[in-house]
Amino acid sequence: MAQWTSAMGAAQLARLLNSQQDRPAGPGTRRPPAYRALADGVRLLVLEGRVPVAARLPAERELALALSVSRTTVAAAYEALRAEGFLESRRGAGSWTAVPAGNPLPARGLEPLPPEALGSLIDLGCAALPAPEPWLTRAVQGALEELPPYAHTHGDYPAGLPALRAMIADRYTARGIPTMPEQIMVTTGAMGAIDAICHLFAGRGERVAVESPSYANILQLMREAGARLVPVAMAEGLTGWDLDRWRQVLREAAPRIAYIVADFHNPTGALADDGQRRQLVEAARSAGTVLIADETMTELWLDDDVEMPRPVCAFDPAGSVVITVGSASKAFWAGLRIGWVRAAPDVIRSLVSARAYADLGTPVLEQLAVNWLFGTGGWEQAVQVRRAQARENRDALVAAVRRELPGWEFEVPRGGLTLWVRTGGLSGSRIAEAGERVGVRVPSGPRFGVDGAFEGYVRLPFTVGGAVAEEAAVRLAAAAKLVESGGSGTGEAPRTFVA
Repeated sequence: MAQWTSAMGAAQLARLLNSQQDRPAGPGTRRPPAYRALADGVRLLVLEGRVPVAARLPAERELALALSVSRTTVAAAYEALRAEGFLESRRGAGSWTAVPAGNPLPARGLEPLPPEALGSLIDLGCAALPAPEPWLTRAVQGALEELPPYAHTHGDYPAGLPALRAMIADRYTARGIPTMPEQIMVTTGAMGAIDAICHLFAGRGERVAVESPSYANILQLMREAGARLVPVAMAEGLTGWDLDRWRQVLREAAPRIAYIVADFHNPTGALADDGQRRQLVEAARSAGTVLIADETMTELWLDDDVEMPRPVCAFDPAGSVVITVGSASKAFWAGLRIGWVRAAPDVIRSLVSARAYADLGTPVLEQLAVNWLFGTGGWEQAVQVRRAQARENRDALVAAVRRELPGWEFEVPRGGLTLWVRTGGLSGSRIAEAGERVGVRVPSGPRFGVDGAFEGYVRLPFTVGGAVAEEAAVRLAAAAKLVESGGSGTGEAPRTFVA
């Protein structure tokens, strides 16, 4: 009986392997044998989750042809992987990927670091800050005071608490976007919102246009839903979208939906201007594409002179093109799993109906906490403190990286929580692996792309500051030196790897 649950084609695996570009070896640096480099490449793909565990690998002859190497090289690489516990084989069933005993299964998104690992690793994997106090405690206390009437009900509110829906609608109206409560559905975080939208609009096999790069967890959510991702390259630097590329993709691929982050894009930090927003909405309307506009970063401008553009939905007054997603997770706290959808009333009704077969509703107490924050002014006070904290962290991290890694390139975003860094010709995947060894966790660029793109990048969030930011940069520099010296390709699995 075969032990594999999926299959990896030779061409697909070759494409992923070829995306792993390293800096040319310097004088005196020994290149590993070809079989060793191939084994290290497959191992790295498994550890990063880009090749699933229990995926059947192509036959030796097929992979050799795809990579233009000898079959002997592939056979030796497979044998090395078997010896290290990253490959299992059975005559007649082929070979499939595995992880050695003691290694956690790699996650394919960006998972928070387990609390027990916080003492040994600096976590730059999750773009989320600690809860702002005393506002969290006050919000929970306020929610408890408002809870008794709801406790006498069944507690299931598929569209969300009426009071919170009205509050969110009023906040959009205050931004110049007239909104009724019937246009709002409260969800379990932005991820829950986007998952519901994808299931409603994009069945398995449907094309979905995504920015390239884009938020890793959303990309994986869409892959798991069976979407066919169509990447659209971002413009250079922090200038937002390349509208010519978007028009071409929307016209030629005709995706059912498109996912965009116009406000301090994750991971690049780009901010799309009014003109770009208007043109993209017009292009989507012409193509019959529904735009999912992710606003989770919209309140996180960090520089005082930033002038925020109008929301994407402002350019769709009829509500036929844009579905907006918001969340309390980035601006306030990720542990408060409250998100929301703003859309036309008929779309909200469809989403609510479909929810009966999903999670039924969002926790009442957390909704009451967010409603308390919105209604008392606590939200604005907490977000103001959050901006100051993120700004201080950003400036400390930028200074430390520039000092310790002068060859790394990036532009400093004016908002959001992430820094998108070109790693001076080194493999971001190998830096991420080496970082585990020296005590810093960082996600590599390919997590934010489609099919192995952005190997020469890493994402650094503004989640640490002061001495911790300086130490993080020191450890990243140590990881970079390991990669430059070939120290990340020893064949030894990192015992503390967390995807």
